[in-house]
Amino acid sequence: MRTVEVGSFSAAARDLKTSPSAISKSVGGLEKLVGSRLFLRSTRALILTPDGQMLFERIGPLLRELDASDDGLSSSGGLTGRLRFSMPVEMSELFLGAIFTKFAEEYPDLTLDVGLTDRFVDIIRDDYDVVFRVGEVVQPDLVVRHLADLDMVLVAAPSLLSKRGVPRTIDAFQSMPFARYSVGSRPAHIAFADGSRILPTGRIDCDSGIALHTAARHGLGVALLLRCVVVDDLDSGILIDVTPAGALKPMRFSAVHALGRTVPSRVKLLSDFVALEAQKLTIRAQSPGDAAAARD
Repeated sequence: MRTVEVGSFSAAARDLKTSPSAISKSVGGLEKLVGSRLFLRSTRALILTPDGQMLFERIGPLLRELDASDDGLSSSGGLTGRLRFSMPVEMSELFLGAIFTKFAEEYPDLTLDVGLTDRFVDIIRDDYDVVFRVGEVVQPDLVVRHLADLDMVLVAAPSLLSKRGVPRTIDAFQSMPFARYSVGSRPAHIAFADGSRILPTGRIDCDSGIALHTAARHGLGVALLLRCVVVDDLDSGILIDVTPAGALKPMRFSAVHALGRTVPSRVKLLSDFVALEAQKLTIRAQSPGDAAAARD
């Protein structure tokens, strides 16, 4: 399992505090037991064969279930084992600081295995315990826990607005240049709360929220971003909120795990922790008056 997750015998050996030769011998014994080659070995890479991939997908969830049982039976009350989770890169800048200090310090015997990516990972194939996602999750084989609703905002740099003017209506955005969120060379539409949507025009296409944020800061286009990501830039005037009042729906922020898996207590506690941090972010991203009311 660890060899597949980390990609090499040497990395697995470091994690498991043993030698690469011992890992190689164990893999060789497993290959002999199942009667099939599980890895293609080269000096540069260690790649699963189709039989290896099939075995990994079958036994991975079982080993996770066993690990979850050990977690639930822990007599010390502390969390142990490995917690593998993923979140978008832009969200990591908001959450990892707290996770690596408060959460990690509270559970010193817990190993954190963090994957940062803006793509939609395959929870089972990539063997994650939990994945934190922004947006709707509609896959029937996943269990979704709603953590928070995060406000969206359309932002632009003052330099762009001085050249193109400030759009006052939804229709006015049709003529504005955008830094566009794009996946597979297909720019995404921007959906508004009234049911209308536009396909933005622009010469900057990105599949990363961080890249969109950077493009907006440099005046290359309007960008649709999470308010909690750009709140400091809005406060300092680096970016201007050009969102028409009530025009955008908030985005769902969720913790996702595979259907049918027992949820270890460490996954639940991390999700609880991230939910609390998300609530703090939403309060901070509100206007000062709204934030004070929320605290009261």
